Amino acid sequence: MEAILPFPFIALVGQVELKTALVLGLINPGIGGVLLSGPYGVGKTTAVRGLLDVMPIVAHTSAAGEEQPSPERMRLVELPLNARIEDVVGGINERVALEQGQVLLEPGVLARAHGNLLYVDEINLLDAHVVDAILDAAAQGRTLVRRGPMTRLFPTRFVMVGSMNPEEGSLRPQILDRFGLRVWVGPLDDRQQRLEVYRRAQAFRLDPEAFRAAYATQTTALAAEIEAARAILPHVVVPPQLEEQALALVQALKVPSHRAEIALLEGARARAAADFRSLVTTEDLRRVAPLALHQRQSEQLEAHARWHHAERTLIEQAIDVIMPSDETLPREADNQSTLRQFEQEGV
Repeated sequence: MEAILPFPFIALVGQVELKTALVLGLINPGIGGVLLSGPYGVGKTTAVRGLLDVMPIVAHTSAAGEEQPSPERMRLVELPLNARIEDVVGGINERVALEQGQVLLEPGVLARAHGNLLYVDEINLLDAHVVDAILDAAAQGRTLVRRGPMTRLFPTRFVMVGSMNPEEGSLRPQILDRFGLRVWVGPLDDRQQRLEVYRRAQAFRLDPEAFRAAYATQTTALAAEIEAARAILPHVVVPPQLEEQALALVQALKVPSHRAEIALLEGARARAAADFRSLVTTEDLRRVAPLALHQRQSEQLEAHARWHHAERTLIEQAIDVIMPSDETLPREADNQSTLRQFEQEGV
């Protein structure tokens, strides 16, 4: 059976934020993955599958956690929309159980995605318990499969990319928050760009190999740049003043989740590495901020925070009136309890 050739990632027309977010996600898994949101037919899945040609070389590990003898190119693992929870986390090998009468726990999609890129298309249509299992695996870096008295632990560290059409429903805030970068992939506005999309799609259908060959040099160059950026990344630092700027931006937008600054700063580090630099600049933050902070504001949480602050103020005012502070407990300055230290941090 012949392999299906992907449309070259480098040949995508427009969609700068889409391409940027996916490349940054490959360079730095610490960003926390990428969510692509937009209508059908704008190139979300085409872009993700196009990454096959530019995936970095990584050291793979087996389901038992043993490192393979030779590094391989990162693979793309797609989660089927109709996947059962057993397919996702792993379960009993039914064939072995029936034919040999033995219970064998096998890895699921999450374990196969270890060290690779996991693509979850139409993530907003998955069963809630399946999504929860994916999020737990991504957060913990491992998946525990338990069937009766038998248990087996599989490593599950991967780059996660999700896509969705918001016309078919939204994501729970818990799921949305797990994605470091979010991209709105809308239809192209420029008429010439839309025409170019048609022309390239037609050329690819007529002769995929010739079309891919036309972009082979650029594709190879991008793959090499991603490899180099991943090598540079551990040496990239964020100056303290830029850390302060990032936090000021997050707070100015009243973003509640601390994952916002993690995605922003890690994304900025990835951009610097992609530009072959070891120092993050203001421009890195400016470019990454729309991707890291999109869809992170919450009017409901902001209203709740205001109510909480008002209630806390009333309580403290009543405390001051009824029971004024009278600190008489003796304590040694160098022997302060941990609880006291916690309290001092809140003053």
